[in-house]
Amino acid sequence: MRINTRHQDRSYIIIAIFAFVAVVFILRLFYIQVLVDKYKLSAENNVLRYVTIYPDRGLIFDRNGKSLVENEASYDLMVTPRHVSELDTLEFCDLLGIDTAAFNKRLTEAKNYSMYKSSVFEKEIPKEVYARFQEKLYKYNGFYIQRRTVRRYPHNIAPHLLGYIGEVNASIVEKDKYYKSGDYIGISGIEKTYEKYLRGRKGLRIMMVDVFNREKGHYKEGRYDTIALSGFNLTTTIDAILQEYGEKLMQNKKGSIVAIEPATGEILAMVSSPAYNPSDLVGRKLRENFSKLQNDTARIPLYNRALQAQYPPGSTFKTINALVGQQMGVININTRFGCAHGFTAGGLHVGCHGHASPLNLVQSIQHSCNAWYCNAFWAMIDRSGYKNSHDGFVAWRNHIMSFGFGKKFDDDLSNEYNGNIPTPEYYDKYHGAGRWKGLTIISLSIGQGEVLVTPLQLANGAAVIANRGYYYIPHVVKRIGDKGFVDPRFIEKHVTTVESKYYDPVVEGMNLVMEAGTGHRANLKGIPMCGKTGTAQNPHGKDHSIFVLFAPMDNPKIAVSVIVENSGFGATWAAPIASLMVEKYLTDTITRPDMEKRMFEGNLMGAK
Repeated sequence: MRINTRHQDRSYIIIAIFAFVAVVFILRLFYIQVLVDKYKLSAENNVLRYVTIYPDRGLIFDRNGKSLVENEASYDLMVTPRHVSELDTLEFCDLLGIDTAAFNKRLTEAKNYSMYKSSVFEKEIPKEVYARFQEKLYKYNGFYIQRRTVRRYPHNIAPHLLGYIGEVNASIVEKDKYYKSGDYIGISGIEKTYEKYLRGRKGLRIMMVDVFNREKGHYKEGRYDTIALSGFNLTTTIDAILQEYGEKLMQNKKGSIVAIEPATGEILAMVSSPAYNPSDLVGRKLRENFSKLQNDTARIPLYNRALQAQYPPGSTFKTINALVGQQMGVININTRFGCAHGFTAGGLHVGCHGHASPLNLVQSIQHSCNAWYCNAFWAMIDRSGYKNSHDGFVAWRNHIMSFGFGKKFDDDLSNEYNGNIPTPEYYDKYHGAGRWKGLTIISLSIGQGEVLVTPLQLANGAAVIANRGYYYIPHVVKRIGDKGFVDPRFIEKHVTTVESKYYDPVVEGMNLVMEAGTGHRANLKGIPMCGKTGTAQNPHGKDHSIFVLFAPMDNPKIAVSVIVENSGFGATWAAPIASLMVEKYLTDTITRPDMEKRMFEGNLMGAK
């Protein structure tokens, strides 16, 4: 029988290939397991520890370089459950200040999270505990210390504006792969809005750890390590001195102060009172303190009144109606309306205080005449050349909205509210289509009824008048990083629908408010001021005191809105506070110590 030598040769080749591969594997295993000590050490005695390197969060400064938010070192005790071996639980618990039940509970939670991934066993252990643990960490396999930073506030001001950071929840971890359980994120304020700039970029260190829980060096000499990159520093628009001063003026009062630089839209101060100490929402005490603040229903310190409170603007709204009425062609600087202690039309009566009569436009602002603005508004809605009241109202509303009322600004502030400029559809539904006219909604003429504004919108409205017809979106961050990146949204000019020529009589009237009108007690000699008092009706108690102010009259540097809840007339509390804020900012001195003392010591927390 003849053998096929060709097939036989092929079989030999295949057998030889398999034999060669087997020899290579055997030699490689021998090399790793016998000849190379470091691989033997790694396999038998070492584990790899993946340590996240948390970057320093970006710092936050005021407009003059004063530090508002800093970092300080914090230490978390981490655990990797699969590496945990027998340990002296009592000694461990004594070091940490917990009982064995808490130890077992936390270890179980860590195991449920992952046997292989590290998680936080104890957050932000005190420095003295950290020092004791470092000395005995070799006894506790699977545990290690991880450094991170927490926030520190050198001045303890502007808590609502700056915001706070807290631990991520499961939904955030699921949505954004940057975060993992135990990471921190901005929860409110600037910390939230600028999170992606402040957080930086995490690094990773892969360490070899021996059986005594001691780090033996970087895996592969650090070939796979990555460095952490610190977050960008932020320079805010806030003036820390003015902010602190405003908070002192508003202590023991409910309300807000918003101060804006008209030429840029930069927010110089934003005060919401009552407030809280930002240091109370840091680290281990955050959860407990947050709960206390949240349950303080009498003061509501977490509520940012500057952005979220919505009030009828009262008589401050007359300045806006004076501008819109001129643009709509129904009034001019010489228009005069009489006032017999109010406005009367049929069975409708809107009261007014005593003053000279009749008044022109400038005088109507100086003396804040209700009758004048009822007549002007009635003309805007019903006699401005539109075919019906509905169309006249739409035209009026569009002009009002161009000042930034009734909508959120596209700004860098979190949790801002819209306010409300009512729609014609609302009145159609409430009164019936075609069944309402200017007299039906006459309360809008004096800033009452359905119109609502936020303190930020009020301050911006004052800035619009200061600029004679335009504004920049109010914002709180001036610069991102050292290169000075500026958001293009904040350098775009927003021009109102009211022509600039109509602003001069309104500015003149606001100046007369301070010189010889309802705000004269808050006037400051040497600095021409323009203001307007307001009183917002409050169905739940005493009316709210409102004041808007800008100064100087020409080339204004600051525009302010102040609201003091449950305090009566605007001239009583809001006007002095606004005036003092302007004096502090423009001169850095106070020449009216008696007024300042009364504002500092005034306690209205019991007012209703």
